[in-house]
Parts: sequence; structure tokens; C-alpha cells
Amino acid sequence: MGRRFEKKVVLITGASGGIGRATALAFGEEGARVVVADIDHDGGRQTVSLIRTAGADASFVAADVSRNADCEGMVAHALSRFGRLDIAFNNAGIASPGFPIAEEEEIAWDRIIGVNLKGVFLSMKHEIPALLKSGGGAIVNTASVAGLVGTRALGSYCASKHGVVGLTRAAALDYIDRGIRINAICPGATRTPLLESWFQNPGVEKHIMQLHPIGRPADPVEMARAVLFLASGDASFMAGHAMPVDGGLTAQ
Repeated sequence: MGRRFEKKVVLITGASGGIGRATALAFGEEGARVVVADIDHDGGRQTVSLIRTAGADASFVAADVSRNADCEGMVAHALSRFGRLDIAFNNAGIASPGFPIAEEEEIAWDRIIGVNLKGVFLSMKHEIPALLKSGGGAIVNTASVAGLVGTRALGSYCASKHGVVGLTRAAALDYIDRGIRINAICPGATRTPLLESWFQNPGVEKHIMQLHPIGRPADPVEMARAVLFLASGDASFMAGHAMPVDGGLTAQ
């Protein structure tokens, strides 16, 4: 694959584990300098340690993406530490506890929307000026298959991820003529710690597996490969695309 991101500066939110950590490591392996942003201090610092052990440079910054000051701060950290920003992967997100719409509490709705959707908006709001100063770059946002289809008892989550898809498309049109490509990945079930906890219920595991024609969950590394593709010159003519990486789920 080579080192497509030699000396590029990459900011990744939600990088303390799962898809974020796998992607941070993959960027590091291809020569990038990685800013790891997360609300989980210990997990984020562990990701940085793993990147450095593999021979790349990385730095941790604490950030709750639902807070404007934190998003401004994480970009400022990237500029202070590495002098520029070339790529951003807005991956931070939280899951819904799962309730039919009429049973969901307002506070839960606000938290899901605040992190999953507002967090992407606030992140891009501060990343885009930095990318413009660097002469352009790429942004990849994490949506979900739940941003493409509806799912029972996940109204707030679906709304947040459909919002990410729409926001990605609108932002892509805003900045495509200024050298910034903005796309999204729409993951299917991915073997993260959250999914492993769900799999403690055999019924849930069976249901999730039945939804995916490929018959298994993704490994986080498979999501990382998709992110690196969209962030690379290999995807130079792609903008505003919400790419399913879902084992065939949305093909049904």
C-alpha cells in the first residue's frame, strides 16, 4: 500500500478504541502524524502509545465533541503540535439505549444528537479553516447504516446519523471548489467493545448476524481501510459520498 500519508497531519476524534483507534494506527503506519482526540483520557493516551511504538508520531488531546470550546481546542492543539492540518476523521459517537420514540427521554435524545450530529458540525466548523490554511485536504465523517435506513427503537440514533449524511453532503458542496473533499463512511455492525457487550445476549447476536448477508461483523481494521481510501488521492473524484461498509446490509 505504501505510505500515502507521509508527513500529513491527521486529527481523529473518538480514537480511544474501536474504529477510531484502528484508523489512527493505520494512518500512523502510512506515515501520518496523528492527533488523537477523545473524552477517554486513558484510552486516548494508550492509542498514542501504540502509534509511537509502531514508529510514528502522535499526540493526545482531551475533547468532548459536543462542546464548541473543546472542538476549537483540539484543532488548536493540532496546529500547535504539528503546525498544520491535512485530514480529519470525525468518528466520535455514542450509541442509543434503544427505545421507541414515545418512550425515549428528552435528555437521552439531546445527548445522542449533541455528540453524534452537533459534534460533527462543531468539529468541521473548526477543522475546515485549518484545512484551508494548509491548502486543502480531506474530511471523513462516521455516519452509519442507520444513516441510510431506519431501525426500530433507534429513532434518535437514526436521526443523528441521517443528519451526519446530510451534513456531509452539504459541507462537501460548500468546500469542493476550495480543495477540501468531505465524505462519510456508513459502517455496519463492527466488532467494537460495544458490540461485544451486545453479543452477550445470543438473541441480539443472531439478529445482527441475520441483518448482514456476509454473515459476520466487520473488524475495525476494515473500517479503517475505507477511511484511508476516502482520505487519500485514490478517492480524488469523490465528494459528498456516504459509503456503506456494511457486509451487504443496505443492498437488500
